[in-house]
Amino acid sequence: IGPVVFECEGLSGKGFENISFQVRAGEILGLSGLVGSGRSETARAIYGLDSLRSGSMKINGTPIKTKNARQAIEHGICMVNEDRKNYGLCLMRSIRENMSLPNLKYRQRGILLNQRREKKECGEYGDALKLKTSSIEHTALSLSGGNQQKVVIAKWIMSNPKLLILDEPTRGVDVGAKAEIYMIIDRLAKEGISVIMVSSELNEIINMCDRVLVMSDGRITGELDRSEFTQELIMSFATTMKEETAANG
Repeated sequence: IGPVVFECEGLSGKGFENISFQVRAGEILGLSGLVGSGRSETARAIYGLDSLRSGSMKINGTPIKTKNARQAIEHGICMVNEDRKNYGLCLMRSIRENMSLPNLKYRQRGILLNQRREKKECGEYGDALKLKTSSIEHTALSLSGGNQQKVVIAKWIMSNPKLLILDEPTRGVDVGAKAEIYMIIDRLAKEGISVIMVSSELNEIINMCDRVLVMSDGRITGELDRSEFTQELIMSFATTMKEETAANG
């Protein structure tokens, strides 16, 4: 794990309040909590899908703003959304087109698309991620859930991100595809990419992350290093605010 790549301070918006943390190069940081804890809302705001009310962010020490997803991508922040069918894929377009869509400017020759390079690189990424298809010209709709998720991950890896946000990265995929996606995430971290993993699965958080921030009612209630991970401790932080609210009537 290397130097700090992403840091935020005092982020507040709809569903979360006063969020501050850092993510280092090669680190997988987990965001855990119960449904409604504000974890996905925080991730969406960092990526520019939702607005921030206050707070600041930096990439490699340089202040940034992400008022929309385009700005986030330009700063090297990419996000695999929890709803891949509505926000991650153009289901009726080809696998190749889905992979290329955010990366067309890197594969242009003047004003024209370098189609030979595009096909070659999409094929190579598909092979590297063990994408199960006979052709990258098939539609994304034709793929299983796990392979659709690989396409979403592939298009962002091709963007060479500094920070990759994964919101429920294995939701709706089978056990075999989960294992393959975990290996992909682990490899990305080893290559120095900073990863934020948002997940409701405690086993996923415990087995994949180097550090975890636990949220409850829109606030960070606990921070744990890998050596401290237990399901019981994470759940105690996840229910902290709710228990205090109940105790106060």
